[in-house]
Amino acid sequence: MTDDHAREEPMTDGGAAGADDVALDPWGSSSVSDYRKLFETFGIEEFDALLESVPHPHYLMRRGVIFGHRDYRPVLEAMGNDDPFAVLSGFMPTGDPHIGHKLVFDEIIWHQERGGDAYALIADLEAHAARGLTWDEIDEHARSYLLSLLALGFDLEEGTIYRQSTNRDVQDLAFELGIDANYSELQAIYGFDGETDVSHMQSVVTQMADILYPQLEGPKPTVIPVGPDQDPHVRLARDLAARTRFFGVTTAYASFEATEAELTAIGDAYDAREAYAEEPETPRCTEAADWLEANAGNLTGDSDSPDAISPAVLEAAVSKLENAGMEPLRPRIRFLNRRGTEEAFEALIDAIDGEKRVFDEHIDAFDLERDAAEELAREVELDNGGYGFRPPSSIYHRFMTGLTGGKMSSSIPASHISLLDDPEDGYDKVKSATTGGRETAEQQRELGGEADKCPVYELYAYLLAGDDDDFAKQVYDECVGGERLCGDCKEEAADLMKEFLADHQEKREEVAELLEDADIELESPRRG
Repeated sequence: MTDDHAREEPMTDGGAAGADDVALDPWGSSSVSDYRKLFETFGIEEFDALLESVPHPHYLMRRGVIFGHRDYRPVLEAMGNDDPFAVLSGFMPTGDPHIGHKLVFDEIIWHQERGGDAYALIADLEAHAARGLTWDEIDEHARSYLLSLLALGFDLEEGTIYRQSTNRDVQDLAFELGIDANYSELQAIYGFDGETDVSHMQSVVTQMADILYPQLEGPKPTVIPVGPDQDPHVRLARDLAARTRFFGVTTAYASFEATEAELTAIGDAYDAREAYAEEPETPRCTEAADWLEANAGNLTGDSDSPDAISPAVLEAAVSKLENAGMEPLRPRIRFLNRRGTEEAFEALIDAIDGEKRVFDEHIDAFDLERDAAEELAREVELDNGGYGFRPPSSIYHRFMTGLTGGKMSSSIPASHISLLDDPEDGYDKVKSATTGGRETAEQQRELGGEADKCPVYELYAYLLAGDDDDFAKQVYDECVGGERLCGDCKEEAADLMKEFLADHQEKREEVAELLEDADIELESPRRG
C-alpha cells in the first residue's frame, strides 16, 4: 500500500500517484505526488481523524479519496446540531465535465442532502481572465456542467446556482475584499509578476467573494470541497475573512501584547505558579520571568516536539514579563479593535458583562469564556453593519490518475472520460487504459496486481463501485491476491462505465427543462 495511514482494511482509493513534487497552483497542470507533504507543509489535516464523527460518511470519505481538511469540525458540529451550514464549490468551464469533476458534484450534493445550503457557481470571469475563453465557449461548457450537476441529484429548489459575471453581490463583495488584499501578497501566493494582467488578479478576489458569499445573509460554517491545488484560494479566503472582522478575540495574561507563541510560554508559567509565586493566586510577572528562565532547558527541549518553545520566543516572553514588573499575571479575554467604528467599540464595551478594563484599542474581560466572547464580538459587529464572517472550511480529494497514466487532463481526451462521451467510447477508453497489472498472467497470479497504481482500479473506487464498499474491497483483494486478471477486470469496468454514462446522459435530458427554468443566465450578456 502506498498510503501511510494505519488502517485495518486496505485503503481503496488507488493511491492516485501524481508526477510532480508538492506544488499548489490553482491554474497550473501540476499534480501532487506526495499527499503526506501537504500535512507538513501547508497544515492540511488528515480526514481520517474525523471520520468517526461524520454522520453516514460518503463513500469518498470512507475510502480515503477525501484525504484531508482544513477546519472541517465547525461544519460537522453544525451538521450534528441541525444548525445552519453551507457548501460551495465552483467550476471553471474550460471543457466538458468529466469523471474527475463528478467528485466535486458528489461532495456538494452529499452536504446538501445533510441539510447544508448548497451553492454551485460557474467561474466564468476566471475562465475569461485566466484562460482566455470566449463568452460563447464559456456558455456552451457552463450549461453542460450544470446539467450534470442536476442529473447527479443537486436540488435546485433548495440550492443556489449562479455565474460570477452576473452576480452583483459577489462582484460588490470582491471589491470590498480587494481593499484588504495587495499585489505583493498575490505575488507571494500565486507567483504573479509584472506580466500578470489586472483581470487575472481581480479573478482571485472574485473567488474569495465566491467562497464567502454563502455568509452574506449571516455567518455560518461553510465548507469548500476542492482538490489540493485549490488550497491557496482557501488560505487566502480565511485570511480575508479574518481581516474584515471588526474585533479580534484572543487570550492574555497581562496588560502587554504577546504573540500566540509567547502566550503559550506565559501560559506555562501561569500554570506552574504554585511552584514559584509568593502568592499563587496573584503571581507577579517578574516571578514568572524568573521561572521561565530557570526552566528554559525543559521548555525549549526537543525542537521536534509539538510542545517545544523556540529559544527566541522564550526570550521575547521573558523580556515582556520583566518589563511588566510587579503586575500580576491574570488570565483574561482580550477584544482587539481592528476596524470597528467608534459606535461599534462603544457597543462592545456596553455588551461585556462582569469585570472589564477598557483601553484605547482593546478591552480586557475577566468573566467571559473564549467561545462566548467570539459570539459576542460577532453579534456586536453584525448589529453595527459588519459581515461577521466565519473562516471557511475545506475538504480535499485526491486527483484521479489519467487512463493513460499521469494526471487526468481535460486537454488529453484519452486520459479522461467525459460525462458527455458516447457510452461506447467510454467503454473503449476503459478497455484501452493502462493498469497496475504484471507483465504476464502467470506473474499476476503469483505476485498479484498493483491496484494502488492502477487507473482502472481507481475507476472502481471513485465511481463504479458506488456506495458498495464490499464490492470495491473485493476488486482490490482479488487484484492484489492474484485472482483477478486485468483483461477481465477491464471488461467489467468498461461495462459498468458504459452503463453509468448511458444512465447519466438520460438523466441530463430529463433535467434539461429544470435548468431552462432555473434562475441563472445560460447565455452571458457579455457575448459579442
